[in-house]
Parts: sequence; structure tokens; C-alpha cells
Amino acid sequence: MAAVTRGSFSVLRRLLSQQYRRRCFRLQNTSERTLRPFAFTCDRNLCVFSSRMLHTAVESRGPIVQFKLSDIGEGIMEVTVKEWYVKEGDKVSQFDSICEVQSDKASVTITSRYDGVIKKLYYDVDATALVGKPLVDIETESGSEVIQEEDVVETPAMAREEHTHQEIKGHKTQATPAVRRLAMENNIKLSEVVGTGKDGRILKEDILNFLAKQTGAILPPTPFQEIQTPGPGPTPAAATKPASTPAASRPPPTTPKPVFTGKDVTEPLKGFHKAMVKTMTAALKIPHFGYCDELDLSRLVVLRAELRSVAEGRGVKLSYMPFFIKAASLSLLHFPILNASVDEACQNITYKASHNIGLAMDTSQGLLVPNVKNVQLLSVFEIAQELNRLQVLGSTGQLGTADLSGGTFTLSNIGSIGGTYAKPVILPPEVAIGALGKIQVLPRFDGGGQVVPAHIMKVSWSADHRIIDGATMCRFSNLWREYLENPASMVLDLK
Repeated sequence: MAAVTRGSFSVLRRLLSQQYRRRCFRLQNTSERTLRPFAFTCDRNLCVFSSRMLHTAVESRGPIVQFKLSDIGEGIMEVTVKEWYVKEGDKVSQFDSICEVQSDKASVTITSRYDGVIKKLYYDVDATALVGKPLVDIETESGSEVIQEEDVVETPAMAREEHTHQEIKGHKTQATPAVRRLAMENNIKLSEVVGTGKDGRILKEDILNFLAKQTGAILPPTPFQEIQTPGPGPTPAAATKPASTPAASRPPPTTPKPVFTGKDVTEPLKGFHKAMVKTMTAALKIPHFGYCDELDLSRLVVLRAELRSVAEGRGVKLSYMPFFIKAASLSLLHFPILNASVDEACQNITYKASHNIGLAMDTSQGLLVPNVKNVQLLSVFEIAQELNRLQVLGSTGQLGTADLSGGTFTLSNIGSIGGTYAKPVILPPEVAIGALGKIQVLPRFDGGGQVVPAHIMKVSWSADHRIIDGATMCRFSNLWREYLENPASMVLDLK
């Protein structure tokens, strides 16, 4: 018993000596403090101690850190809290998701910089959070390095090409065990994935985006992105179904019942609706020139039907939109002024080298316009892959800032809802936009004067009339129509 007691006192003495030396070392650099005698009193009835008991006795919690919302960029000063991934009392680690916020540009995920316990949430869901103000309080773990920095903003939907490809051979890749397990289950080498987290850390979203680009194994886009092609069937119901979706696999459409409250409701504009106010106000300063035409897409319908099964075999859903986008890019090579921008005073024009063609999407969050980057370098299949990714992210509200910014030309697919003609509004600083109507089977005369069914689509263009004249817009539309009415001609110019 005496030997055990002496051993316990020996452990305690060494522990206290280490604490005493640390205290003395800290006080040596502090002129305002004076060294005081260190006293220790031990109970004579002390029995057996273990090192584990001593460690537990001296362990303490770290300081409480105010976790602030960092500057998201592009002059954004406030965001709306859309969802909390934690609650008070939850334990978090570095790079764990804290919440999802939505600005007037995109939805982003806020991740933790500290290990610790959530002590306080400053905002409710749908509340407005201000940049530079606290989001949560985190009680950090004892001994962990606490750096008073702002939070980490991660955009999970950011395109892989937007990041600098870092050389990570010979360096240990940073990823959590869960991310490593996900990569192992999908036979993905972490050395081939570009991390978007802090210091190149690989996130779960990076693995999913990498998997989508390599295999195309992603969810099918939502119905409103697909241009509806009526079939020759006798029933009107069959004419309204998209040609690419089997009737048996699609649930019947449901119309939400209207809610009558009996009183007026006033709420502030926020998120994407607030962004639309700003964008459309600026667009009204632009004198719009409108031009409409129609296309006979009968040959394209046959071609797409032949290639659809090939694309689906590669895990990609092929709609008509990749053909429309590629034809627009080929036409922009001949009319670069339509892929340009002008400054606010309309004194300088910038011709854009990249064809970042946007696609207007109608989502539950409002109108979103992500764009496919560098279309001039992509094949039709690669465009379809990227559209599949953007459509899935748009339907789940996960489009990042990189996907929504940098557009140079836009196509709006109103035909997915059922429209025929439109008067599209230019998205500054772009100078042109097109609205695509639904594809209809209509009677037309062939070369022999016989009436034949034809797949007709209307298109409506709007251009900035300050720098684009009607003849230029007309010639561009004619070339774009020629590529789509005779899709074989696109082969000569494809790169």
C-alpha cells in the first residue's frame, strides 16, 4: 500500500512540477506580474491515484470563440440563413458543416474552423445574417490552437476547373476518414482530386463532383429543364410528355392547392428575388432590339434520338440543349460582338475569349442562370455532362458562385414550361440573350409541295441596340438556325 501511495505522489509531483515550470516561463515575459510562491496541500488520507484520474482532474474546456461570418465577396453584406446543420450542445470538428446561407448570388455552406462544442446560435432559420457578425459561439477544446479568424465559406458546387490544379505528389492529402472511405468505396485516388477546402483539404463534395465528371453517375435533371417534344400520337396527353422520359417512370403532376388566408401579407424581398430587382433595374437602361424566327428541327430530333441511348450508356442524359448551346458557340465565333460586354458608360467594348453560355433555370428558389464554361472547347457530350451537373445542383439549391458568375451569352428555355414566344431581358453586362420556345409538330410543305409534319421551334432574341444592329442579330440567328436544321454541318466546325 505504501509503495502504491509513493508511486501516486511521484506522478502528482511530476505533473505539478511541469505546471510550475510553464507558469514561470510565461511570467518571465510579463513585466507587470510578480512570481508568487506555489503552495500545495495534500490530504494525509490520500489513497491510490492513477494517471488517468489525474489527467481527468486537470482537463478543462478552452475559451469560447465567436464564430463570425466572413466576407463572401462581390460586395455581399448580408445573407439569409437557410438551414442549420448543428444545434446548441453539438460537438463539431474543423471543416464540419455549420449552416447553409443564401446570398443574392448563390447558396454557400459555412464550415467550422475549430474543434469544440456549439454553445449558442445567433440566428433562426430564414433570418438575415450580417457579414462580420457572429454566427455561433464555439467552446473550443482545451489545448487546441485557437486562432481568431473568420469562418470558412465553402461552395460545394464549384466547378473543378475553377481551382488551381495543385501538385500533391509526395505530400499527404488532407481529408477526413469519412471522405477517405467515400473515395475508397468508389475507387477514387485522392491524389487525383482537387480539394476546395482550407489548405487544399478534400471535402465530400469534391469526391462527388469528381465522380460525376468521371462516370456521369449523377441524378437525372428535373423535368422543367427538358424541352418537350410532342409525339405523333393521337392523344393530347402524349403530346405533352418529354420524348426522353418514359411515361411509366414519371409520377403524375401534382398542383398545389391554393391557400387563402383572408389577409394581406407583407414580407421583405431577399435572396435571389432581391438580386433580380437589382439586375432588372440595370437591364432597363439598355435599349433592347428584338428579333424572332422559327426552326425546323426534324433532322435534329432524329439525330438526338439516335445518340440518346449512347449517352445514357455513359451515364448522361442527352437533351436538345447541348446542341443549341454548341451551335450558339460556333456562331459566336463568326459574330464575336454578341459575346462581348460594354462598360457602364458605354465607351468601351470587351470581346470575351471564352464562351460561357448561361442557361436560365426556373427553380423553387427563383430564376437562376448558371453557365457552362468554355463551350468553344467542349464537345456536345461534354456540354451534356456539365448541364446534368448544373441541373442537379440547381434543383437542390446547391449552385455555387463560380457556376452563377462569368456568363457571356445566355439562352432561356421557356419551352420547358410551355411558352412559344418571349421578350427576354438582357443580363448585364452581357449584350444578347435568346429565348427558346417549345417544339411543336406542325404541318409544313416539303420540297415537292407536299404537306408533311415538321418539328418547329420558335426562338426570340434580344440584343443591346447600342452596339448591335438588327442585321448582325439576323445573320447570327440564320447561322445558328443552319447548324441546327442541318446538324451534320456542325461536324465540319466541331473541335
